[in-house]
Amino acid sequence: MNGLLEALRAGLPAEALITDPDVTASYAHDMASFCEAGAPAVVVLPRTVEQVQHVMRTATELRVPVVPQGARTGLSGAANATDGCIVLSLVKMDRILEISPVDRIAVVEPGVINAVLSRAVDEHGLYYPPDPSSWEMCTIGGNIGTASGGLCCVKYGVTAEYVLGLDVVLADGRLLSTGRRTAKGVAGYDLTRLFVGSEGSLGIVVRAVLALKPRPPRQLVLAAEFPSAATACDAVCRIMERGHTPSLLELMDRTTIQAVNRMAGMGLPDTTEALLLAAFDTPDPSADLAAVGELCTAAGATEVVPAEDAAESDLLLQARRMSLTALETVSSATMIDDVCVPRSRLAAMLDGTAAIAGKYDLTIGVCAHAGDGNTHPVVCFDHTDADESRRARESFDEIMALGLELGGTITGEHGVGVLKKEWLARELGDVGVELHRGIKQAFDPLGLLNPGKVF
Repeated sequence: MNGLLEALRAGLPAEALITDPDVTASYAHDMASFCEAGAPAVVVLPRTVEQVQHVMRTATELRVPVVPQGARTGLSGAANATDGCIVLSLVKMDRILEISPVDRIAVVEPGVINAVLSRAVDEHGLYYPPDPSSWEMCTIGGNIGTASGGLCCVKYGVTAEYVLGLDVVLADGRLLSTGRRTAKGVAGYDLTRLFVGSEGSLGIVVRAVLALKPRPPRQLVLAAEFPSAATACDAVCRIMERGHTPSLLELMDRTTIQAVNRMAGMGLPDTTEALLLAAFDTPDPSADLAAVGELCTAAGATEVVPAEDAAESDLLLQARRMSLTALETVSSATMIDDVCVPRSRLAAMLDGTAAIAGKYDLTIGVCAHAGDGNTHPVVCFDHTDADESRRARESFDEIMALGLELGGTITGEHGVGVLKKEWLARELGDVGVELHRGIKQAFDPLGLLNPGKVF
């Protein structure tokens, strides 16, 4: 321990090192349940690329594992510490280095908060679309590490589609630049895309070149109430089949609606079984909403209410964004799943999840990015009750199994981390796992970067 601290101090200012066990313990884990976390030897908060390189050279020389972290808002245990590790928190590297309206790019450090970047580019008439529900807290580096999505993915896509280039500090301290700042480029293997979603297991992202879009018009939102999840999912299929391109298409089940109402008094219709929110940011959103409203009615909606203005739209979106937080108030603990299925199987996923809730006698609320089939079943349970905790874990596994049976994936945007390691192997298969491990070996031969995660 003393040797490690002495070596780190040789290239870091005193304020970059945290050794107080009471403080380092607060950096031990992210927001996932059922994920073990160890006690870090030290927390390092670098401010420069050179400081990150020093940390990795030291770690390599002394064979000390390194766990990179952003804001720790993740839900898979990917940022959890291991015993004796260096926690490398990148939150102090929070500068927006460049915004170019001509090239439509932003160059940022990993600790930049998603919402801060979004507001900064908005001042230039530009738009950074990826917007996880935790966008007011989560960092761009964390978004890149877990390949985050968000509410706008149905139209604009996920984080991976906006990362043009990266500067990455490798396990041995070398600096690698990948990708480009041009609109097009196909030189060599796509190493940039490889790092996106790698959860800090291949290298430390210290700079990112991000693609931007012109700022769209303010979106208008429509809320449609349905007597069942199946009818709401039927409406989703009709909307997509007819070629509509909503900027948002979100679903909340009755359990979620009631939780939001209890927490915030939003006045949502808690007697309905499913609420679908559709939004358009087109030049004439009212016309698009009217067309979608007709499709919702045809699918069985009991009421369709378009927002009259941006303020009313923002209120509806606020209700959706607080869904996960509201469900956390239902019981003492939650497990938040992240299963993505083809849109055509969305109803089967929701109905199957409801059946699993009944089987295990648990409350499971579901909110979903319905437009891209990404569901978030939230298992609510009493963590002090051993039997209920066991049932929660078993129900979680059944939900993931259901997703795979329906042709889906175990994670659409939250990542694998610790929570889904076993399930990743099932999804990839033996050959896929072997190739993934070979890639890990090539980038991190000593296995120092985020050990015990993903595989």
